[in-house]
Amino acid sequence: MNLETYQKLGFNDLMMRLSENCVSQVAKEKALGASIYKTKKTITHKLQETSEARAILNSGQNLPLAGVSHIDQLLGKIDRGQELMPQELTEIADFLRSTRRVQQFMEKNEHIAPILTGYSTSIQSFIEIEDEIYAAIRNGEVVDEASRALRKVRKAILETQEKISMRLEKFMKNSQNRKYIQEFFVSKKNERYTVPIKASFQKFVPGSVVDSSGKGMTVFIEPEAVQKLNDELIGLYAWESAEVYQILMTLTGSVIEKLDGIKHNKDVIAEFDFIFAKGKLSRQMEGISPNINQNGRIWLKNARHPFLLGTDNVPLQFEIGEAYRSLIITGPNAGGKTVVLKTIGLFTLMTMAGLHIPADEGAEMAIFDHVFVDIGDNQSIENALSTFSSHMRNIADIVSRTNKQTLLLFDEIGSGTEPNEGAALAIAILEACYKKGATTIATTHYAEIKKYGSEHPDFMNAKMAFNQETLEPKYQLIIGESGESNALFIARKMNLDDKIIRQAARYMTSKDYQYEKMTIQKVEQDVSDVPVVFQKGDRVELSETKEVGLVYAQDKDIVTVFVGEKQVDVRAKRLTKLASASDLYPADYDLDSLFVSFAERKEAHDFARGSKKALRKVQQEIKRTLE
Repeated sequence: MNLETYQKLGFNDLMMRLSENCVSQVAKEKALGASIYKTKKTITHKLQETSEARAILNSGQNLPLAGVSHIDQLLGKIDRGQELMPQELTEIADFLRSTRRVQQFMEKNEHIAPILTGYSTSIQSFIEIEDEIYAAIRNGEVVDEASRALRKVRKAILETQEKISMRLEKFMKNSQNRKYIQEFFVSKKNERYTVPIKASFQKFVPGSVVDSSGKGMTVFIEPEAVQKLNDELIGLYAWESAEVYQILMTLTGSVIEKLDGIKHNKDVIAEFDFIFAKGKLSRQMEGISPNINQNGRIWLKNARHPFLLGTDNVPLQFEIGEAYRSLIITGPNAGGKTVVLKTIGLFTLMTMAGLHIPADEGAEMAIFDHVFVDIGDNQSIENALSTFSSHMRNIADIVSRTNKQTLLLFDEIGSGTEPNEGAALAIAILEACYKKGATTIATTHYAEIKKYGSEHPDFMNAKMAFNQETLEPKYQLIIGESGESNALFIARKMNLDDKIIRQAARYMTSKDYQYEKMTIQKVEQDVSDVPVVFQKGDRVELSETKEVGLVYAQDKDIVTVFVGEKQVDVRAKRLTKLASASDLYPADYDLDSLFVSFAERKEAHDFARGSKKALRKVQQEIKRTLE
């Protein structure tokens, strides 16, 4: 495997989707760097883990993960010798409680998930630390009951605050002081209780100025009566902070004592988080656990590319590795050939990563030592390599590393150069890879490669089904048939001149090319001789009057056009087509109705429904004609 394989097949994008199903940062990082396993025993075990997680999720349950999202950062903070804040210690306790609950949860589901339950037996319980933290901290604050000393100091703080409040209230009620007071409330400034005094009277109030208002109209004075109490209160605050710090350090110390066990729990929970993320992804994709082998056999029924789920694309039916070891896929551009390559390559990587694949039960996937791809435009500006040169450099590296346990995916092999040389080179590459024992899937437009695939006993041709009406791929692979590029058909649907398409069709069977040299006069003559053809209902503009009308009929170079209520005959070259009738009206639209006035349409309608008035009018016209 290499980074290009992961990128080209969309494996990295799928791992990003997997990480979004993880809760903890540790599991997210594990998902983004997911391992590819290469032994049948390990892959089988990893697939079974995913199946057990999926079974629990299907039962309507979910892993009780709480307090795990930031546990790695919190333990890292402890490793650096930093103090944990109350809320952080609570998160540690939440994590420890979560680990116990995971263990209990798995024991309850042992009959569904025996392998995962076995993992949970290694989880260690630290209920004493949980209880110690929850007893000391509630709602992110250290509670009074955390220690006798903390309870004592906080009681002293309350008593001192009450004394200060009583004295300040007495100060403000004093009639002699009332005229000095700016506002009748107590204000705490710089941790000291003060009273707002009018600045012009500050010298009449015994005490210390602690602060002043922005405009200087008010000063906040600490009256002498509370100065000593304020000093005592500040000392009590310092005592409280020291006691809280001691409690936090003691709790942190308890965590440090069991740090190795807690880290072990973190790793186990992260693994559970990752495994259940795989189960969630499986459920989202409606995935299954494939059977695996080491002999290169792949068999898929109704396989769906993970990034095309929910679309109308036809599911893929695919097999290789039993009756043939190499597959040549042909068909038009945008026919879905590359999607097949990417689906098989991505399914292989998913299986080897222990992920389920979106396909029907009974699917079989092979294990490979290497998965190499050559897909897309590898042009390198930095190294001055053309697209073809870059492809060849990549393929040269691939061939040199290929062995019998290799899956090769080549898109448009041999393209980008002279077709005969490209086809010959492609066949030689396919032959060399086959002789090394590789399993190969390649797409091409070259007839020579299709011919090689049909004649080689261990190769098979396949084609992509293509809707010729809508020019949309069906993503339906038909094995055993070779497809056509349908270039002429697509060109016709894209409105390329029919004359060019007919000429191209002749050149496909005959190489009798036209070599006539064209002079300017000849070009102008040919252009002027090209007939201008209009269809009934086309909207046109008259060159001379700039009036807009609808084409009714054309007789050679004369076109009958309805402009408003009048009918005019105009030479075709004096008309400019603004819009075709096929673009303006539905296919089954009655174009004749465009050239009938409203009065005529109403009269015909009245006559059809048997209107007496319409019948009398007709009778009168007949009578006048006879007279």
